[in-house]
Amino acid sequence: MEHIALHTRIAEGHEADYDREHARIPDELDAALRAAGVHAWRIWRDGRDIFHLVEVEDYGAMRRRLAEDPANQRWQAHINPFLEVVDDYGGEDTGIRPVWSLPAQAPDGREAVGTARAADGPAPIDGKAS
Repeated sequence: MEHIALHTRIAEGHEADYDREHARIPDELDAALRAAGVHAWRIWRDGRDIFHLVEVEDYGAMRRRLAEDPANQRWQAHINPFLEVVDDYGGEDTGIRPVWSLPAQAPDGREAVGTARAADGPAPIDGKAS
């Protein structure tokens, strides 16, 4: 399982549009994401900056599959007008480069506090399986 962090930016004046459209994504997009190996996709917004955390079997394979998926193509055509920079799912995007992650084991050998996380809690942003 890969944990991929992403950053996007909402076009000025479209914050409410972005929030409204993500209140509930289309069922066909949900199915396409799951079929492409996505286990979870979380989005946070700070002003116009959008941060995503994607838990996926294989991020590269997911992008290739979604680039050809009609449900994703319709969603991108719908949502892209609200974004400053659009993603056509081409190229070799690998997400935001990880900088640091709290290790599962403390330096003194003890298990780090908080390593047992809730099933719906955030995963480490390390680009690797936990």
